[in-house]
Amino acid sequence: MQDNRPLLRIVAGAKLPVTLSIAVLLLCAPVACPQTEAALPALGADQVVQCLLEKNKERAQGLQHYSGKRSYRLEYRGFPTSAEATMEVEVNFDAPASKRFTIVSSTGSKLILNRVFHRLLESEEQAGDLSNRKHTELGPDNYTFSLAGTEGTNYVLNVEPKVESRFLYRGKIWVDANDFAVTRIEAQPARNPSFWTTKSVIHHTYQKVDNYFYMPKENKTVTNVRLGGVATLTIEYQSYQVTAASKTVVSTRREIPSGEGTAWPDGGGNDEGASFLLRKK
Repeated sequence: MQDNRPLLRIVAGAKLPVTLSIAVLLLCAPVACPQTEAALPALGADQVVQCLLEKNKERAQGLQHYSGKRSYRLEYRGFPTSAEATMEVEVNFDAPASKRFTIVSSTGSKLILNRVFHRLLESEEQAGDLSNRKHTELGPDNYTFSLAGTEGTNYVLNVEPKVESRFLYRGKIWVDANDFAVTRIEAQPARNPSFWTTKSVIHHTYQKVDNYFYMPKENKTVTNVRLGGVATLTIEYQSYQVTAASKTVVSTRREIPSGEGTAWPDGGGNDEGASFLLRKK
């Protein structure tokens, strides 16, 4: 019988470093956040970040419920063998931070389905704990920001973690100058999440839903492994149906952003799946 233990360790390297999901909860000093279609105002990195935090808080308060569909696909090519799997999932979110997943269909490697995809979903369902988000949120407590320039209607910021943690990342974020929302992330984990991986590159994009909320559109993580293989994890998000919160609900409920429209969308506990795989002998 073929020994699949090396494959388990390799596949684990393809997951998101945090997943998951980075919620923004910081209160910030008032900043004039311009609404413009012309040339971008000359804002510094600190001003852009303050506007981003402020607008993320407003969007989090306004999100009561959403449903959507996701397509997961993981392909591994290399030693000791190639493998792949796909999974279709329905998701329902209820404020402030509850997610429920229903698996619609799945194909391919049982190892990937059971040890990677299922663990990703389980950890994301449990990722609403504020104490977990505090150490991963996209803000000045965890990151240093500098202005890299502008691109179209986006400010481009360099993002450097203040701690070398596998739950944080370094790279660039694109912030829409009109809505002050993250529209794109190009990054690598601040610290290698696994001995078995040599490099992971994350490409993440967002889409505007109902002309207000920013939700994940696609996440693609390409991981090179120490034994010469390449693992590619792709998550596509579609068919969003959003219910906005009423003003009464906004003013009375606890303010915990969902993690959607801020940074990593897939939960702060995605490392649990990798830890589980790496403990297997």
